[in-house]
Amino acid sequence: VQLVESGGGLVQSGGSLRLSCLASGFTFSSYAMGWYRQAPGKECELVAATTSRGGSANYIDSVKGRFTISRDNVKNTVSLQMNSLKPEDTAVYYCHAGEALVTRSTLCGGDYWGQGTQVTVSS
Repeated sequence: VQLVESGGGLVQSGGSLRLSCLASGFTFSSYAMGWYRQAPGKECELVAATTSRGGSANYIDSVKGRFTISRDNVKNTVSLQMNSLKPEDTAVYYCHAGEALVTRSTLCGGDYWGQGTQVTVSS
């Protein structure tokens, strides 16, 4: 099982980034996918999630209207389009595959997790 994120970086407040996650080694289309983030000293939180077929998506309130999650079950990818970025969006972002996605945990990581990609938003 491998999940590899890309697309992080440094951006000014109000800017945009697009994160991508390429999955391999498991039946991607059978799993819900989530984007999580963890900032220093804070919990790991589920930012956006999509069902196995991509029919629906959910977001935490703080990113609604700014972030969009999408998936391609042919290419085995899940993406997170992030617009109108704010300094409080600064964190390491992870993709995770699961049959059920928890909304919060102490740490991001483990089985069916990517290695994370840093997003830094400057004010």
